[in-house]
Amino acid sequence: MSVYEMILVEQQGRVGLVRLNRPRALNALSYALMNEVLHALEAFDRDDQIGAMVLTGNEKVFAAGADIKEMMDLTPVDMLKQDLIAPFDRLGKLRKPLIAAVAGWCLGGGNELALTCDMIVAAESARFGQPEINLGVIPGAGGTQRLTRAVGKALAMEMVLNNRTLNAQEALQFGLVNRVVPDERYLDEALALAAEIAARAPLAVRLGKEMVNRAFETSLSDGLRAERRAFHFLFASQDQREGMQAFSEKRAPNWKGE
Repeated sequence: MSVYEMILVEQQGRVGLVRLNRPRALNALSYALMNEVLHALEAFDRDDQIGAMVLTGNEKVFAAGADIKEMMDLTPVDMLKQDLIAPFDRLGKLRKPLIAAVAGWCLGGGNELALTCDMIVAAESARFGQPEINLGVIPGAGGTQRLTRAVGKALAMEMVLNNRTLNAQEALQFGLVNRVVPDERYLDEALALAAEIAARAPLAVRLGKEMVNRAFETSLSDGLRAERRAFHFLFASQDQREGMQAFSEKRAPNWKGE
């Protein structure tokens, strides 16, 4: 396994775990940190022994935003050339499910990072926000787009334009997170959820994720056609035959990912 400076990486069964580890900088998302995150997650994504992944910070902060010192003196041309947002685009291309386990502050780029994940498990201490307006800018890594799709226009407007922060229960109420659990259980809960998903039919999980994401990117008719093709495709897999045979025989299936 690769050696990293800003993240901690481990494997728990069929779950890959990545922890942001810049505590003195409140896990500020520098370009170097994001590249390490992507390197680790993409390695897990290629590993047939991994079925799902979890991304987390620590008990006080998931990530407090982008690394402002890194970008404050950049020009528009510098931003274009360096393309600091590119790692977020790569995150969206991961094929396996990625779950964010969030405790404490999840702000700006941190919130955008969590939104790029497929699911979010929140600790009771979690706080979500997009405070870029206080810096004279707006979210640039998907905050105006993914946040609006998650919580709706009215609330997204208030969060982006007036720095409204959501506590964990509000985030659950408005559909930003999947569940809220006590602080001492948030990571265990995310790992357990990931382990449950990782134990399911790998090809079906991969295509299920792809089709749910497709619903946000295309029309209903195009999405339905894509779903139908994916559904038909799975009937060429060994897992489909095994799953239906196991159901008929009232036993647990033995998935092969083929």
